[in-house]
Amino acid sequence: MTIEQTAIEKKEIGAMDEARLHIGGAWTDGAETVDLLDKYDGARLATVHQASHEQVDAALADLAVAQPDLTPAPYERGLVLDAASRLLLERRADFVAAIIADTGFTVTDADREVDRGAQTLRLCAEEARMLVGEMVPMHGAPGQAGRIGYTVRRPLGVVAAITPFNSPLNTVIHKVGPALAAGNAVILKPASASPLTSNLLVELLVDAGLPARLIALVHGGGSTVGEWLLASPVPAFYAFTGSTEVGRWVREKAGLRRNQLELGSMSTTFVMADADLDKAVPLCVNASFRKAGQVCTSVQRLYVESSIYEEFVTRLVEDTRQRQVGDPRDPKTFVGPVISPKEAARLESWIVEAREAGATVRLGGARDGNVIQPTILTDVPATVSLACREVFGPIVSVVPFDSFDDAVADANDTPYGLASGIFTRDLGTALAAAERLHMGSVHINETASSRIDLMPYGAAKESGVGLEGPHYAIREMSEERLITITRP
Repeated sequence: MTIEQTAIEKKEIGAMDEARLHIGGAWTDGAETVDLLDKYDGARLATVHQASHEQVDAALADLAVAQPDLTPAPYERGLVLDAASRLLLERRADFVAAIIADTGFTVTDADREVDRGAQTLRLCAEEARMLVGEMVPMHGAPGQAGRIGYTVRRPLGVVAAITPFNSPLNTVIHKVGPALAAGNAVILKPASASPLTSNLLVELLVDAGLPARLIALVHGGGSTVGEWLLASPVPAFYAFTGSTEVGRWVREKAGLRRNQLELGSMSTTFVMADADLDKAVPLCVNASFRKAGQVCTSVQRLYVESSIYEEFVTRLVEDTRQRQVGDPRDPKTFVGPVISPKEAARLESWIVEAREAGATVRLGGARDGNVIQPTILTDVPATVSLACREVFGPIVSVVPFDSFDDAVADANDTPYGLASGIFTRDLGTALAAAERLHMGSVHINETASSRIDLMPYGAAKESGVGLEGPHYAIREMSEERLITITRP
């Protein structure tokens, strides 16, 4: 932890008691306003301006004009992103307060997101300076001796970034940073629940030297602002993180335009009998319950080899029991509220459904307002919601297995394929898991939730298309152009 270990007060949001729009390089009021409520106690925190259809169209039109004229050269883009990384760390306290206000995440989770966001910006700066094409071996074709061929990378134009509440800084940077590094202009629509962090980020980027007309910020709902962004012919690329259902809609509306979609998941982690439980248990607790389980790679199902099953469950329960739950502004809190009363009610109903169907609640299971106690269940029937739908909350089911083959088959038997993990000392078992788990990533001696910001981050099946990670995303957000030269 790098910030002072004292409670974060609501008043520290300061000037961010109003989230306005950023259009045409200037901050402006929206057509109407809504209140942003605290995720923990429901108190009013800020006024959020909502964009009209005309404002969205105006923002897109201005970005389309500004992008070819104002985009800095690659070296200068790198300087801007490097400066943004430094400024983010200098403004840590403001961003931590905004993230907590937006999401209800704990001080630890918010602080970690600032560190990761700064790292992602640095990676984007490096990629901006190193974005190149490749030589094409024209001389390898018949009759082409002496001819030269090479490719260059060029920006697409305008990138529309539609981002989720559960990573209001770093996921936003994973979309906005590579887009700017590639030379694009960006229109950002953050989740309605988490507008404040995006306002701080846009302000920071402009202060770091980004021409103000190269980034627009529009607040509003998916059925309004999101729909208008998809209906417009201006964006050349859509970067979206959210549910698989909405991802299908984005892909349909985008048509032939490029897109990167990070969607739903039912992430799993395996614990083999030879695993180091001193390492595996705390990692599994963190991966199941950080950000109140509201991460697409949060561990929803833990498959544990039968011979160590009861020992593992006992240790998992004891580790989790020691963690503090409640007010996210208390630095000791490990699990805070979920994003809304609606989601809290859904999670509560799923726990009740599982219990009534025969599941055993080993820990938690209770709700207090928007706070769902970290919940560990066993004996969960395969037909209940907790077993066959994405949970997206602080609930984990622990499943015993005797046959590793059957456990892998069960883990693969969902529409999703984002991430998985396995704890084992056996190299053969580890490599078998890596080969047979149909996931975008398999982490050996780590949980499904492991993510380093420089790695490629993608998915299989209905968990998404395209790659995040600055090195990979910047190539998705640019186009390759072939140039050939024939000697006169």
